[in-house]
Amino acid sequence: MSADIQEIQGDLRAARIDGWLFYDFRGRDPIAQHILSLPDGMRTRRWFYFVPAKGTPKKLVHKIETQALASLAGETLYYSAQEELRKNLKKIFGRAKNVAMQYSPKNAIPYVAMVDAGTIELVRSSGPKVVSSADLVQSRNLGAVFIQRPAGVGARRCMASVGSD
Repeated sequence: MSADIQEIQGDLRAARIDGWLFYDFRGRDPIAQHILSLPDGMRTRRWFYFVPAKGTPKKLVHKIETQALASLAGETLYYSAQEELRKNLKKIFGRAKNVAMQYSPKNAIPYVAMVDAGTIELVRSSGPKVVSSADLVQSRNLGAVFIQRPAGVGARRCMASVGSD
């Protein structure tokens, strides 16, 4: 089974989000691994997978682990040093103004808050605004596994209750 990129892109367009940036370091984000249907494997370096609302996904992987996202569709860019990471991160976003990540403003939904603050800062410094992927994750029927909240309370309502970021 592989990630349904067209379905993800349809959800992004419906939500008016320019793309979904999946990120992981040493298996810290089970949501990304599940949604992308990544096979088991050794991934010890940071990787990024950007699914734009329209167009071809892009992968950014470390030069030591060039095959980290080989099972996924899209163009691959590589990094080794921080400078190269920052440069290629900007490239994968293109003109995207807002990107979803496994992030929750003020940690309102801790089960979706898989990305560390430093990575959020890195992404923001590359241009786009980071928005929560909570509604996108919920639409993938992962709520029972990853996003636990009171019955009848949707992710959008939970996010609205904490105000805007």
